[in-house]
Amino acid sequence: MSYSQQLYPWCIVRLLSNNQHQIVVRSRRHNDAVAYLQVLQNSSKNVKYMIIFDVQGVSERSHNF
Repeated sequence: MSYSQQLYPWCIVRLLSNNQHQIVVRSRRHNDAVAYLQVLQNSSKNVKYMIIFDVQGVSERSHNF
């Protein structure tokens, strides 16, 4: 995990098929990630997103929306 990624530990990931995910955006603060998640969910109703806290490359679930 790079230093710049460590500065932005909150990630919004797009859930894909076969238990895979794609990081859409990284954020420094949880509140910013929640606000961005709401925008994404309002713009694309049929796509699933989730907020995770990425610690040294190990993803821990924070919220499942």
